[in-house]
Amino acid sequence: MSPNRLPTIHGHWNESPDAVTLVDAHHHVWDLDRNDYPWLRDHPEPNFFLGNYDGLKRNYLPEQYRADASAHNVLATVHCEAEWDRKDQVGETRWLTQLSADQGMPAAIVAHAWFHTDNSEEVLARQAQFPMVRGIRSKPVTSLSPDTMTPGAPGTMQDPRWLEGYSRLERHGFSWDLRVPFWHLPEAAEVVAMFPRTPVVLNHTGFPWDRSEPGLAAWRRAMEVIARQPHVHLKVSEFGLKDQAWNYESNRRIVLEAVSIFGIERCMFASNFPVSGLRVSYDELVRSVARMLEPFSAAERRAFFVDNAVRFYRLDLPGLAALTD
Repeated sequence: MSPNRLPTIHGHWNESPDAVTLVDAHHHVWDLDRNDYPWLRDHPEPNFFLGNYDGLKRNYLPEQYRADASAHNVLATVHCEAEWDRKDQVGETRWLTQLSADQGMPAAIVAHAWFHTDNSEEVLARQAQFPMVRGIRSKPVTSLSPDTMTPGAPGTMQDPRWLEGYSRLERHGFSWDLRVPFWHLPEAAEVVAMFPRTPVVLNHTGFPWDRSEPGLAAWRRAMEVIARQPHVHLKVSEFGLKDQAWNYESNRRIVLEAVSIFGIERCMFASNFPVSGLRVSYDELVRSVARMLEPFSAAERRAFFVDNAVRFYRLDLPGLAALTD
């Protein structure tokens, strides 16, 4: 099968020499007319990491995603939970499953389930009834800064109830999407070391928010600690900064250092759209990351943009073996 016969989410193959073929390992869609996302409605998040996010308070559905990604050949996407109303944690999964049947995307779901609540076991079991669910993103309680951490508090990674919930992921064959500020990565490393058969993927390049030299050194040390666990992978995504423009050179340093720490065999591309669209267009994001990775071989770039996500999220992509760069 030639590449231009491979199915994409667009239904056609972009023949442009600048088009990148990819699997998007992390994005969101939402329908604010039909579904409830409190953070996008009447419960604003005052500490949102990109600052003002009014631009996200609109419907973002496959139609909008396809338009944003139209310059590239997106073979499949993975939807990561988008903070749907937590009183109905399975509702988002049910809606996405139907959306995929109707729209041909996403190909897999990272669903939500609290680990430390009374109904944790029940919610995880219900999520497991949906074949598209590959993993869980359950955000532990974190601090706004390294000097305000409260280890052991309810919902933190030291909470015995939280750890009990986390232990159930292996039973269901789920991976864990880890999303914490970088100063929590050493404690996350202790947790994931206890459960080596649960695959983990760190979201958003470990959030390198402090770009000062001391801040970057602290981020690197934390990334090196979590990367020592061989079953932890990395989503190279969302290196946007609060109230700052997207900067190629600054972000290039982050990408190359992160890939060096984890090894490109454990890294995967993820757009985090529409959230990252507050700082950069989809086209510029993809082209920029591809340019950053030019020193790597064609096989390594294909692994980064396609194969690693396919393997981690167990995606079934017909004809993938015939894909050539």
